[in-house]
Amino acid sequence: IRPGASPLRRMTRFEYNSTIRDLLGDDSAPADAFVVEEEALGFNNQAAALGVTPLLAEQLMKASEAIAARAARNIEGLLEGCDPAVQGPEACADELIARFGKRAFRRPLTPAEGERFARLFAWGNGEHGFSTGVELVIQAMLQSPHFLYRVELGMPDPVGDGVVPLSDHEIASRLSYLLWGSMPDDALFAAADAGELRTAEQIAAHARRLLDDPRARAAVANFHAQWLQLSNIDTLTKDPAVYPHFHGGLPALLRAETEAFLEHVVFDDAAGDVATLLTAPYSLMNAELRAFYGLPAGPAGAPDELAIVPLDPSQRAGFLTHASLLSVLAKPNQSSPVHRGKFVRERLLCQILPPPPPDVDIQPPDVREGIPTRRRFEQHAADPSCSGCHKLMDPIGFGFERYDGIGLYRETDQGVPIDASGEIGGTGGADGPFDGAVELAHRLAESGEVRQCVATQWFRFGYGRAEQAEDECSMTQIQAAFAESGYNIKALLVALTQTDA
Repeated sequence: IRPGASPLRRMTRFEYNSTIRDLLGDDSAPADAFVVEEEALGFNNQAAALGVTPLLAEQLMKASEAIAARAARNIEGLLEGCDPAVQGPEACADELIARFGKRAFRRPLTPAEGERFARLFAWGNGEHGFSTGVELVIQAMLQSPHFLYRVELGMPDPVGDGVVPLSDHEIASRLSYLLWGSMPDDALFAAADAGELRTAEQIAAHARRLLDDPRARAAVANFHAQWLQLSNIDTLTKDPAVYPHFHGGLPALLRAETEAFLEHVVFDDAAGDVATLLTAPYSLMNAELRAFYGLPAGPAGAPDELAIVPLDPSQRAGFLTHASLLSVLAKPNQSSPVHRGKFVRERLLCQILPPPPPDVDIQPPDVREGIPTRRRFEQHAADPSCSGCHKLMDPIGFGFERYDGIGLYRETDQGVPIDASGEIGGTGGADGPFDGAVELAHRLAESGEVRQCVATQWFRFGYGRAEQAEDECSMTQIQAAFAESGYNIKALLVALTQTDA
């Protein structure tokens, strides 16, 4: 077995905030002020793109100082019963260094590391007192590569040429950062200490336990926000003259709807599978969302609470027909067949589309009274310099034309009845013509290529890298487990913990 190389992975802002919360009970989300990560393969956690600029290094330093200062103000909590006046400052510091260092580095400290932090404490204690010594130790640990990076050096005994098994503590970190986006909990640390993360069954049992924790919901939401480009809705703007129903508070509502729907399907729906994500004839809405979609008011009660709402199955099916996604995949003043078709190709089929030629005008055709979007884009794509790419995207995107630029259902565009017929190729079993996004969603739900792509997207996100030729066996194993589960998402996440990748 020769799996793909395991890269050195720096924490993302999401992971940093989550880790600081679980390490110190600090909910201040300091990483929100860090520079935004560079995306690769559609995700912000890809190891190759997570460099450290001088600005980020400065931000990490200042964050560690502020976090350590807050922590040192609760010195009794950090010491967990050790009294410097009774046991002595050095004894209490040594105990804290070993305990806190193990949690911060996600593994026991080496003797040399323990001695180095003890010397730092001794200097701070001698110059400024016990609390300052502790504060300096925490500062130093939070700036260490062993905290900021997930370091995987493996066990000392190689099992093949250049291949080593991960240690129990490295496996514990893989599990917790995949399923929680944060550090291991006490149960994972205890299992690693006892050497109880060696078998597939032991690892799977902890994976299922972690998925039952609320932190898993936040981690899965983080994946969805990037895979489905939901984070782009936070900066969404629309032309009020074209879309008077759009207002400043709407993007957050639309994102909340889709996030609640995705969470419900993955964690609370009986099937919890890819097909339900793509075809469910319901969503989760509150009173304001019902009004936006033009639905009847719900039962009296909590108007702000998101609750399951059945939808017209001829108009809505799964997340592809959510206004959040449709708004993001549109222009400020019109819908965009190009963006919607491109999304299906890249995010649901994992296909790589070539960039437009550098000398081609990529601006959408101007809105013209009496001429529907489809006709304008068909004329635009007739240009030989554009047709090569547009023939891959537009025939899919035209199927979404019954939804305007903010995702509301419509039957006409510029006074002309909408033609939402489309065609898709390169999907295996889903190839062929279709009429409208609902039919497309049902077609995609049965596509082997879509199911494979969902697993591939989770692999890239979970391992922080692209799949490689060496990962063929691991990918085959993941796909087989996914299929055996009926394409259940939680089963896919457990399967990701079972490979040699």
